[in-house]
Amino acid sequence: MKISKAKIKWVKSLQVKKYRLEEQSFVVQGLKGVTELLKSSFETTLVTGTPDILDAVRLGAPHKKKVEWLEASATVLESMGSFQSNDTVLAVARMREPLIPVANENKYFLALDDIRDPGNLGTIIRTADWFGVDQIIASPQTADFYNPKTISATMGSFCRVNVFYTDLPSYLNGVTAPVYGAFLNGRNIHHQPFEGGGVVVIGNESNGISPAVEQVVRNRIFIPGTGQAESLNAAIATGIILDNIFRSK
Repeated sequence: MKISKAKIKWVKSLQVKKYRLEEQSFVVQGLKGVTELLKSSFETTLVTGTPDILDAVRLGAPHKKKVEWLEASATVLESMGSFQSNDTVLAVARMREPLIPVANENKYFLALDDIRDPGNLGTIIRTADWFGVDQIIASPQTADFYNPKTISATMGSFCRVNVFYTDLPSYLNGVTAPVYGAFLNGRNIHHQPFEGGGVVVIGNESNGISPAVEQVVRNRIFIPGTGQAESLNAAIATGIILDNIFRSK
């Protein structure tokens, strides 16, 4: 069955956060993301794609009984998504209730302080997944987890990483595990011992860690460099910090 004009309009509306929240639904674009989605615990409600791709995807998800499978042309798929290159498959899923991360003395998780760029957020989620970090706590100003650009940048890792939004200073103030944050006047990360678990704070792309969150960072660390750049991209810094943590462990 082909996708209707009404359904196309509905999928397009989910590009806007207001309507995502109203419908409690979000869009996943591209073969990689849709494949990961169908293997996950997310409730998938709709998959639409070109006939050949749709058949292949459906064959790989025989247990998904409640999914509506609808055919669409490459042109229609591009119009429904936010990327011109998405011309094969697209899915809609229900949002799930995020879990409040519980600080664990033997596990690390991330705290994101006002990460505004959806692409950065998605890359951070993907990086966290690579290192086995499955819990992220984020400030209310941080980009939306369900933004299509965030979902796309995760390359499927959104299925395995939980992101919970709350007031960071209040939350971190109650954490007994070590709280780390990157600063220009911090301790060289290569000389910083990382044991047990803790929280790694990643600051805003332009302004770094905010003064309010800085007050609850108990371990200031510094990523040394030999070039002239003023700062690192937030997602790159996340990868460097996590690599140092897990190499030392």
